[in-house]
Amino acid sequence: MHKQRGALFALASIPLLMTLGNSMFIPVLPILEKELDISAFQSSMIITVYSVIAIPLIPIAGYLSDKIGRKKVMIPSLIITGIGGAISAFAAWKLDNPYMIILVGRLLQGIGAAGAFPVVIPTVGDLFKEEEKVSQGLGIIETSNTFGKVLSPILGALLAIIIWFAPFVSVPILSLIAIGLLFFLVKPPKNEEPKHSTFKQFLKTIKKVFKQNGRWLTTTFFIGCLNMFVLFGFLFHLSSILEDEYNMKGVMKGFILAIPLLFLSIASFITGKKVGESKPIMKCLIFIGNVSSAVSLFFIKMDMTLFMMLLLLTFAGIGIGISLPCLDALITEGIKKDIRGSVTSLYSSMRFVGVAAGPPIAAILMKSFPAFLYIGFAGLSLVAAIITFLFIKPDSETQDNILAVNRG
Repeated sequence: MHKQRGALFALASIPLLMTLGNSMFIPVLPILEKELDISAFQSSMIITVYSVIAIPLIPIAGYLSDKIGRKKVMIPSLIITGIGGAISAFAAWKLDNPYMIILVGRLLQGIGAAGAFPVVIPTVGDLFKEEEKVSQGLGIIETSNTFGKVLSPILGALLAIIIWFAPFVSVPILSLIAIGLLFFLVKPPKNEEPKHSTFKQFLKTIKKVFKQNGRWLTTTFFIGCLNMFVLFGFLFHLSSILEDEYNMKGVMKGFILAIPLLFLSIASFITGKKVGESKPIMKCLIFIGNVSSAVSLFFIKMDMTLFMMLLLLTFAGIGIGISLPCLDALITEGIKKDIRGSVTSLYSSMRFVGVAAGPPIAAILMKSFPAFLYIGFAGLSLVAAIITFLFIKPDSETQDNILAVNRG
């Protein structure tokens, strides 16, 4: 048990440190626009390029983690992340026109991220035998991920006070910390051996899983995408208006951005702790979380006070915080170990689609159709709630069909 706790601590550090290495750029995007002389859309690409490159690579990393082992994928991936951060930092420090090289560095960070955080989710599933403990472990992972988002605006603002490109410098440092924790605290299972199945056999197995469980699996993938799209979309908007309309900069801006994320983190932790192994309860919580998010976002207006906007965004964050650990648990507990990394990596890819699309689409709506920004976010959250109700059927699919695949 002590070793499991140490391993869980190390695994939880990866989403925390990886999130810090990405989300800390959200509050400093306006600073980067001024320093690099770029537009809001160009600054949003510093976030987006990281996620876009990760999307197609995450399933490959998941497949490799099933075939050669989780740790053998995560450590090289973290090394690549650190190299990418170093390239971006050097470009920002030394080059006169560093924007494109910064994007190249961010591209490498995204390649590394593809094999880091997404592989954590199946590793937690490998760590515990009891589904209730898996749920609790995934709740901690999701909380760590979200807590990274809480700290990131504050840390990003603090680092930018030192010098505007300091957030780039922090990426290789954070990667080294994660590598050290993973190397010393996470031990591969004693029976973990390289899988000798061919890629063709792997594809056949995945096809079988989706044939029998496709409806609820694709639904959970899509909901994860929508949740992250809404979250990163409203964070981008909030960061922009704090700077442009309220003239908030630095640490104060970081603290304001952290408020909805803090409550999201608390909601994730409590949900993961209490949800247990009941899949009907998970479905109910995903539905409730997305409905509450939709209602909160619908009532946000561009001319309301900052206090009211923060209050409603906090309630929206709580809804997303309830939804995410339940989605993680539904997928991880429902898929057998041999292909768990591959299937959960597809889910992670869809989440990265949401992360990548949120900021640039929010930027376009802010410029051309500002009145529709939060109506759109509310509509997407409502869609997530509706498809949860219609297409996730735990009693008929999530239990019986998966057992059939696992026996097969």
